[in-house]
Amino acid sequence: MSERSVSRQTQEKRWYTVIAPEEFGREELGTTPADEPEQVLGRTIETTLGDLRNDAGENNTKLTFKIRDIGSDTAYTEFIRHELTRDYLRSLVRRGSSKVEAYVTVLTTDDYRVQIQPVALTTKKADASQEQAIREQMVEMIEEAAEERTFDDLIDSVVEGRLSSAIYNEAKTIYPLRRVEIQKTTLEAHPEEVAEEEETSVDVEE
Repeated sequence: MSERSVSRQTQEKRWYTVIAPEEFGREELGTTPADEPEQVLGRTIETTLGDLRNDAGENNTKLTFKIRDIGSDTAYTEFIRHELTRDYLRSLVRRGSSKVEAYVTVLTTDDYRVQIQPVALTTKKADASQEQAIREQMVEMIEEAAEERTFDDLIDSVVEGRLSSAIYNEAKTIYPLRRVEIQKTTLEAHPEEVAEEEETSVDVEE
């Protein structure tokens, strides 16, 4: 294929400006090309909270968005994942201390299913019963948070650090903690998918 043909193909593609969801200020995430609008749907965009806020101190938080809707020259996204970088998580671990992790799957008030993975770092080595008590506290507080919040509100409390701070304040009474973080949050299912699964479950039981 000649350079002229390649150039013509590139020029024929339409470029779409990718926009973050409303809860992330509808910031511009970049651009993406496509021959047809349908090709853009489902594409994922990765960025950092630092890039969104122009704050290098937030670069340890990775965000992933998926394109769910297309305008004339704009691609609109939804949040699908929040994750702390491995380097940052590694920097939190200290020798002679405990790292307590949990995996919690919750349903928000507007029926989004989300998996949340908190981690607590103790100041010194905790025993097994203390680690279990911390884990149970983290799970309980995340479940309670989801029962009281919509999907957008829950994600906002995770990204802004309010949920991890609340867990820290409660769990530190079990054993001295140095830090609590939400290391990963993943959207697992939309309301319509949850409803479909529930209908299938009822059919099977019947």
